[in-house]
Parts: sequence; C-alpha cells; structure tokens
Amino acid sequence: MKTNVGNIDRALRIGGGLALIGLALTGAIGVWGYLGVVPLATGLFRFCPAYTLFGFSSCPIDKR
Repeated sequence: MKTNVGNIDRALRIGGGLALIGLALTGAIGVWGYLGVVPLATGLFRFCPAYTLFGFSSCPIDKR
C-alpha cells in the first residue's frame, strides 16, 4: 500500500472518526456512528482505497 493520505487529511479523519465513535458510545447519534471506524482506520494507516480508485492523493509530492 502506498501512502495517499496527507497530514491535514489524516488529522481530520482521525478526529472525525473518534468524534463519531464517541457520540455513538454515548448514544447521542445511534449505532450508525460506529461507521467512524472507517475514517479512523484510513487516517491511522494513511491509506484510502477510494483515493486509489479515483487516482487522488492528499500527500505532498516527495522531492528526493
């Protein structure tokens, strides 16, 4: 897997995922909040399958 999730994108995914899971645990939004596992996982692994499908990447270009 090649990394395709940049730092800002990663932070937003992890934060949003944790927020959704937290709201689901407290019962504020219902069980669908557990879908927050998806953005949390893509943020932690820095890989998004949908980005690969559409040929997109939010990572800066490596200039070595």
